[in-house]
Amino acid sequence: MAIYVWGYLKEYAEERREVLEAVEGVLESGKLILGPNVEAFEAEFAAYCGARHGIGVDNGTNAIFLALKAVGVEPGDEVITVTNTAVPTVSAIVSAGAVPRFVDIDPATYLMDTRRLEDAVTPKTRCIVPVHLYGQCVDMDAVRAVAARHDLKVVEDCAQAHGARFKGNVAGSMSDASAFSFYPTKILGTYGDGGMVLTSDDEVRGRMRRLRFYGMESTYYANEHGYNSRLDELHAAILRNKLKRLDGYIARRRELAERYDGMLAGTGLVLPACGAGNFHAYYLYVVRHPARDEIIAKLKENDIHVNISYPWPIHTMDGYARFGGREGDLPHAEAAAREIFSLPMFPSLDNDDQDEVCRVLGGILESL
Repeated sequence: MAIYVWGYLKEYAEERREVLEAVEGVLESGKLILGPNVEAFEAEFAAYCGARHGIGVDNGTNAIFLALKAVGVEPGDEVITVTNTAVPTVSAIVSAGAVPRFVDIDPATYLMDTRRLEDAVTPKTRCIVPVHLYGQCVDMDAVRAVAARHDLKVVEDCAQAHGARFKGNVAGSMSDASAFSFYPTKILGTYGDGGMVLTSDDEVRGRMRRLRFYGMESTYYANEHGYNSRLDELHAAILRNKLKRLDGYIARRRELAERYDGMLAGTGLVLPACGAGNFHAYYLYVVRHPARDEIIAKLKENDIHVNISYPWPIHTMDGYARFGGREGDLPHAEAAAREIFSLPMFPSLDNDDQDEVCRVLGGILESL
């Protein structure tokens, strides 16, 4: 039997009744868009994360895009982020008319190296987008200190960090606004697409609600130019049920990570490092080895399918070459991209399958 880096079918079988009841309830309600489930999920998820307001949107990319617009990022402004993130982080920045500026990463955690933030600030800098990558948070004390000194906004990219914490603060509660994805693979994912922006700023909340709905506050009258970016009732209803299970999902992920730590210790792999003050939610279990590509090929021969998040730093991609990035600019991010890969990690992963992954992987490593 093949073992994949992610799967949902076993989880769906366990939760099928709840999912179908939620869907049926929406379909029988007569309300499909911006109804009571969206409103309830916005409040429940905001409360879970420790923010005052939630604004549901259609996907995580638009969550970042609209959050940037809502905090005041204008065309030509610079936004500081990292290069070893998913393309949507930077796509959203560019879609907002802003210019991405990249800082290198900490080679141990793969998170933004906050010691480099100050040097990246210019008179055009407007915002910092720290990416809480792989399930743990950037040092938000350092990010907020730089932002305060330079009067910058902060938008957390929390697409991979539902339930993660930094010094007891839940991801998404430590900034002017934060953006979440509910894509199926996420720690809290739906059976399709969805996203949310959290904020504790009343003005940002009001602007977000307009921006996601054509700039309208009431039907058919636009107060400003806006967009069509709404979380629908079906996904909100599903996510309300899954939110009740989120702590359990995270506990299982942490259990799997602990098992990996034990079985892979001493194999020559570089295992995940948890940053100071962090509670890691393990969206991904990312390991590192200089023979990465050979290892992946041999795992595939054994029907074990892993992933690389991410094989190309964004500053080296043709699609973003106009921003002046070149190979060699960000050596830690570039080196990591050549060596990292993610092992199977999802709550319904069987222990037996995980054991098989480690057995086969261990044999490959011994043969190198």
